[in-house]
Amino acid sequence: MANLRIENLTKRYENVKALDDFSIEIKSGEFVVLLGPSGCGKTTAVRCIAGLISPSSGRIYIDDQLVNGLPPKDRDVAMVFQNFALYPHMSVYDNIAFPLKMKKRSKPYIEQKIDDVANLLGMKDLLDRKPKELSGGQMQRVALGRALVREPKVFLMDEPLSNLDAKLRMYMRTEIKKLQKKIGITTLYITHDQIEAMSMADKVAIMNRGLLQQVGKPQEVYNQPANTFVAGFIGSPSMNFLECNLVKDLTAVHLEFDSISFNLPNITTSKPLPQRVTIGMRPRDITILEDESYADITMEGEITFTEMLGDDSIIEVKIGSSLIKVANLDSNFDVTVGRIIKLGILYSKVHFFGENGERIFYP
Repeated sequence: MANLRIENLTKRYENVKALDDFSIEIKSGEFVVLLGPSGCGKTTAVRCIAGLISPSSGRIYIDDQLVNGLPPKDRDVAMVFQNFALYPHMSVYDNIAFPLKMKKRSKPYIEQKIDDVANLLGMKDLLDRKPKELSGGQMQRVALGRALVREPKVFLMDEPLSNLDAKLRMYMRTEIKKLQKKIGITTLYITHDQIEAMSMADKVAIMNRGLLQQVGKPQEVYNQPANTFVAGFIGSPSMNFLECNLVKDLTAVHLEFDSISFNLPNITTSKPLPQRVTIGMRPRDITILEDESYADITMEGEITFTEMLGDDSIIEVKIGSSLIKVANLDSNFDVTVGRIIKLGILYSKVHFFGENGERIFYP
């Protein structure tokens, strides 16, 4: 196992910064997921770490050794790609053995290592098959086995599940996470799928346009997003945002948008406040208010759209000129389009963001 430390990594392609001052530290044995939309710089970061491309500036350390000048074969990292990259003319055994043969390991050594990896991944019965005879999940296990047999210091995974169907992705998420914890290899896993990230990671690092937005445990980035990008990217359905004015009078602070006004509890009029804020509300934190229900902030609106999801449902509600989503409703709740309903949310569940999109905190 090894520590992986990236300092101020930047990669330019002419006038475009694919990676901009990227810094992160992954402790020995950690499973860190690099999450972001397509084109945000995830793959560029991983390819720089692997040595497949050279950064424009910055430093890469593996176990405190600067590896910028080392070729890929000397960095002691293994990479698993989304397209598996198996040799079609070779058996599973020969695909897994290939990196060991390139290092001129002895035949008994190779046989023992392949036996160990095949047992670990549950694929002893596949060793004589060719890739064309395997399912997608089986090919992914072979790709994992070929990387693991090298016993690398660092494991890099570039969207390894993106070519699998939904059911198999769910199964392989669990298997990869169990495997990583069992062998304890320091792992950097990249994906654009937030469900993969939140379910697998010890820490999530969220990127956008080459910039690292936030690093933290899955619950931290969900409950305390650093900015509106993170808040909107994490969570399904996405967070609702309302752009509001803050208005102070002698007794309270009011949050206003359209013709709707809320009193904000626990904020004194002496506290310096911006004139405009964006509030974020997760669809699952908003409740339907019945006659005796209580909420710090209440809203009334018209149901404009419904989406049934089996045990619960999602509705879209028009509040003033804005549309917000409400989720996790009881399947028996009347979600007729056109119905007027009252919504509520606790103040503790509301997220506040300044005009620059950064999170701001109130007591």
